[in-house]
Amino acid sequence: MLILECPCCGVVGEETEFAGGGEAHLKRFGPGSSDDQFHTYLFAKENPKGVHFERWRHANGCGKWFLAARNTVTLEVYGTYSAQTYEPTQEIKDKISAKVPGWSWRGFS
Repeated sequence: MLILECPCCGVVGEETEFAGGGEAHLKRFGPGSSDDQFHTYLFAKENPKGVHFERWRHANGCGKWFLAARNTVTLEVYGTYSAQTYEPTQEIKDKISAKVPGWSWRGFS
């Protein structure tokens, strides 16, 4: 079971208190985008073995969205951070780098 901390209200709880919202840091295309770009946004998701960034909502609490960095193999949560950011905090990136040799931030997909 995942244990997450909502960065908005500070509550720490089991994943059942939260609702998953899919992959984080997707590049969204606006009006005038091609069919291929829209198809990629909707259907081409990563499903990595290892470090993954996801959107979560504190469904049974403050109701706000946030992002989480976790490992899909070990279920370790490296940290959570505001949904209004373009990348994880340096503290989270350092924690991942210390545990996953060779890992680097990839940015938007």
